[in-house]
Amino acid sequence: MLHHIRDTTYREDASRLRTGNTPRALAILRNTAINLLRLAGVTSIAQAVRRNSRNP
Repeated sequence: MLHHIRDTTYREDASRLRTGNTPRALAILRNTAINLLRLAGVTSIAQAVRRNSRNP
């Protein structure tokens, strides 16, 4: 489930960053963001990401 959210919302599979530790570090940051949103009670991660990107 987490990979599906990362792939559809953050387009992780389309990322061109594939060297060194960068992919792993970004996956950790994305997981952290998703889990923080879930802890805040968000039910739609995609909707929350869009809302937060428009109004940081």
